[in-house]
Amino acid sequence: MEFPAYLATMPMHAITEIHGEPGLLARFRLELRAFDEAARERLIEALDLAAELHRDDRRVREPYLNHLLRVAIRMMHHYQVRDVDVIVAGLLHDAVEDHPDELAGAHAGELAGAHTGEDATAAALAVLAERFGPRVARLVGAVTNPAYDPGRDKHVQYREHVAASLDREPWARVIKISDFTDNGVGVIHTVGPKVTSSARKYRPLVPVYRDLVTRPDTPLSAPVKEHILGQLDLAEERFSAILDEPPHPN
Repeated sequence: MEFPAYLATMPMHAITEIHGEPGLLARFRLELRAFDEAARERLIEALDLAAELHRDDRRVREPYLNHLLRVAIRMMHHYQVRDVDVIVAGLLHDAVEDHPDELAGAHAGELAGAHTGEDATAAALAVLAERFGPRVARLVGAVTNPAYDPGRDKHVQYREHVAASLDREPWARVIKISDFTDNGVGVIHTVGPKVTSSARKYRPLVPVYRDLVTRPDTPLSAPVKEHILGQLDLAEERFSAILDEPPHPN
């Protein structure tokens, strides 16, 4: 498949709509040109693992891998991230949460039978640490949702987890903000009940991310932080359009 010369400048959801997963993969390869050969090999290894783990997963209208590609491309292109561990963790940020047993692989025998979610998560993170290093595993762990208390509101627990885990992991903030941008700003690219449910889930997180982005220890440049704040404004506008009642005419 041939792609236009301006693929490197196209908005990612435009690439998704027009060229699908092959277009996003081509854009990902374009971004890899900024890295040396060893870094490219690690990033491709992480992409291959993500593609295998999420091979049957979908996000409403698209393969789940599209979301992971956009998260990674956004960090490389818009956030100018050159820390390979961070991008690897971005590609794998949902791997432990969604596929802990499959990721654990060789550890699965140890977990046979009635294992707990915490056991599976620990085994999966151990595999990531072995394959990609302990820092990648720590970053993925920071953006992996814990087991929720069924007696409490799930969205409230999610917000508490985000605030607490990202407070102590500045680079994990970068991954989570890219993830939020894809889900929040990108909410208008989905269909059906997920539009409203996603807006309700993510809207209360806008001030949380504003605080995290503007902290001095968040490892992004001032222009990148301004770009992200603009994206948070756009997300809030879209949440408002979805959730708020329009004013009644006089």
